[in-house]
Amino acid sequence: MGAKIISVISTRHQLSKKQRALEILVRLKRLYPDATCSLNYSTSVQLLVATILSAQCTDERVNLVTPALFSRFPDAASLANADLVELETLVRSTGFYRNKAKNIKSACQMIVTEFSGEVPHVMEQLLQLPGVARKTANVVLAHAYGINAGVTVDTHVKRLSQRLDLTEHSDPIRIERDLMLLLPQPEWENWSIRLIYHGRAICKARSPLCVACQLSDLCPSAFDDTPS
Repeated sequence: MGAKIISVISTRHQLSKKQRALEILVRLKRLYPDATCSLNYSTSVQLLVATILSAQCTDERVNLVTPALFSRFPDAASLANADLVELETLVRSTGFYRNKAKNIKSACQMIVTEFSGEVPHVMEQLLQLPGVARKTANVVLAHAYGINAGVTVDTHVKRLSQRLDLTEHSDPIRIERDLMLLLPQPEWENWSIRLIYHGRAICKARSPLCVACQLSDLCPSAFDDTPS
């Protein structure tokens, strides 16, 4: 253990923050070559809805809810006209169900009336939709349209980016800006998805598995008894 800690300290002090970020990305892509969005969906509208539901909820739980939801309301038009109480019932187990149902219905109404029934593929237009902030917009743009407009910052990306000393901020917008300066644009979503996988498997909120971590020699928080 002692030798590994010495190696960690030596390696992380030899590289700049940008160099470390790029090397972390290389390793993440090697560790999780098949990583992709964990949400189940068939259309851009369904991805938007699933991402809204994923706030303060696991993707696994969302994937249990969406089959019945999308069977009943498969597109923007049907969701826009959905009975709100029925919609609330269908998404109840994802938490904050009243706000989520209201936002989904309102967002789909706007998609129908202002965007011809298609989820917009421009960040500024997506952010006009109720319940859509940059995290949701980044997911939709990247996975529905192949557009890397920003870095998706969820709880895992926030936690790991702080532990890896790639940002000093806690606000997701500022974290995203920091990461966008460190990473090439084509890799922005690759970074987020793979960091999420790593956060779930290794760098957990409590008791991160530093001994098993393939990034430990690049991480200033490795083997810290009280990581951020």
